[in-house]
Amino acid sequence: MATTPQHPGPIAAVLADVDGTLVTKQKVLTPRTIDAVGRLAERGVLFAVTSGRPPRGMRMLVEPLGMHMPMAAFNGGVIMLPDMTVFDERDIPADVAPGVIETCRAYGLYVWIYTATEWYVTDPNAPHAERETRTCRFPPVVVPDYDPYLEKVVKIVGVSDDYDLVAQAELAVQKQFDTRVSAARSQPHYLDVTHPTANKGVVVDRLSHRFGVPREQIATFGDQANDVLMFRRSGISVAMGNAAEPVRRQATYVTGSNEQDGFADAVERYILPYATAAPA
Repeated sequence: MATTPQHPGPIAAVLADVDGTLVTKQKVLTPRTIDAVGRLAERGVLFAVTSGRPPRGMRMLVEPLGMHMPMAAFNGGVIMLPDMTVFDERDIPADVAPGVIETCRAYGLYVWIYTATEWYVTDPNAPHAERETRTCRFPPVVVPDYDPYLEKVVKIVGVSDDYDLVAQAELAVQKQFDTRVSAARSQPHYLDVTHPTANKGVVVDRLSHRFGVPREQIATFGDQANDVLMFRRSGISVAMGNAAEPVRRQATYVTGSNEQDGFADAVERYILPYATAAPA
């Protein structure tokens, strides 16, 4: 387990990714993870989550984790309360969405789109569609094309089991659309495209501003390339042991995998000894 020799200081808030971080491969929360979040609450440390999941896919976290903080779905594209009330939504510009879809398809990726409330597919048999249904706990709406829905798209996802193509598409979307979107891989087989201010780095900034917690007192947890954006904006960062080497290199600490209660271990080792109550 790799560590840096010096911990930066007190921690008043924790922001965690969900898939590959908080939940196991079977998409469940372990008793140790639930207990770790409870111990953070006892110390007055704010606990928040951010994920590429749609809002409905995060409902499963609310009761077991005792969530009372806003949750950032779609990497920050939708912010909602634990009762699923949406209070901030950032749609992809309608004039940009068709080009993003075209670029993803040019690299051989299947494309899904999400609004704040629905998930649309043109091919329900596309790779990972069935698994996504189990993960998010609701099925997609099958449509012949996406044109009627492009005014309110919060996330576009390019999907392929050819990881190199997904990486190439990521670079192509970033180059072609520059600051008009935020594009990053949330899994090796998923390219997430959202509003330019809907990324996990911005979620850290918004958490800091809204609750008066300095960024250097925020700890972030993640396992994928899109989590690096929040690593860079927080005081300390923890990469899961299941993260790829480029992600692990950019974290302050590396913990065990999501199958080994790595989140709980890191909370015990790197957070609770430095825990300080948040000002709000």
